[in-house]
Amino acid sequence: MRHTPRERVLAQIHHRETDYVPYTIRFEGDVAERLDVHYGSDVWRSLIDNAIRRLPGPDLEVRRNNDACHTDLYGSTWRVDRRTFHLVEPALKTPSLEGFAFPDMDTIFEPGWDQEVLQAVEQQKDRFLVIGFGTGLFERSWGLRGFENALMDIVAHPDFYEELIERLTDHQMEIVERLLTLPVDGILFADDWSYQQGVLVGAERWRRIFKPRLARLYQRAHEAGKYVLTHCCGSMEEILPDVIEIGLDVYQSVQPEAKNNDPYELKRKYGDQITFWGGLGAQSAIPFGTPPEIRIEIARLCREKGRGGGYILAPAKALQPGTPTENAVAVVEAFLQQAGVTLP
Repeated sequence: MRHTPRERVLAQIHHRETDYVPYTIRFEGDVAERLDVHYGSDVWRSLIDNAIRRLPGPDLEVRRNNDACHTDLYGSTWRVDRRTFHLVEPALKTPSLEGFAFPDMDTIFEPGWDQEVLQAVEQQKDRFLVIGFGTGLFERSWGLRGFENALMDIVAHPDFYEELIERLTDHQMEIVERLLTLPVDGILFADDWSYQQGVLVGAERWRRIFKPRLARLYQRAHEAGKYVLTHCCGSMEEILPDVIEIGLDVYQSVQPEAKNNDPYELKRKYGDQITFWGGLGAQSAIPFGTPPEIRIEIARLCREKGRGGGYILAPAKALQPGTPTENAVAVVEAFLQQAGVTLP
């Protein structure tokens, strides 16, 4: 019996092997257009069958328009006409919440916001559907204060920073409550707690400041019958047991270039406790490998990380503009091949 994409993802989350490893793949910049030229048409696009589909959530993030700068709903101004966008002026210029108001739910969720989502759900019922709201507690804190200021606040103004994170947790809980009314499979959180060498604020501070608040958010999602997924770049192996403990079901990105983040070692240590989504190197194999090396690595990921379930195949990041066309071709064809699909 052939599974639907949703059934494959559910099986993998419950650590059961499937007929093939479900996958997702995304493209940025001109990569997809170059593949159109390579194949002579865009027919290949219709063969990509992402098993996990991200539904449109509330627009809290930087809006990319024709203006060089944009002020977000929280009052921070971003430069958005360059890659990557960056913070120009934080909303909180001093370590104080006096006079600051978080955007209310009616501003975040405009009238009829759920109708577009419900239409997308209806069209994709056989996919594993997730919805999110952009950046999490840590990233939102430095989006309000500035990156350097937020890191200094943790040490120099700890009472303020903990109050900020507590208020953000309450605010994000309100957002999550609205998302939980939708007929989706999971809530997709996103927060880059880490960089290439480890946890940005240190593991102990992360455990003290963020872990109990994340536990509240994850628990609420579970109470509503939803799975909990999170994106996190960098090396988070040091706190992986902690996020497993508080209920993370799926860890997305799994950057193999980061310290202690070898996908196969993570599978050996934690593979029976969590599902990994990603693992194909967006900073190594995809831009710098040869097409045969890429195909070999994808086959190995499916074979070893897919053993016993608990894996969704994906590049750690969307295929970036600098990806050589022949390497993008290798990724697409290897993904399709393991799913039993042949390009015409």
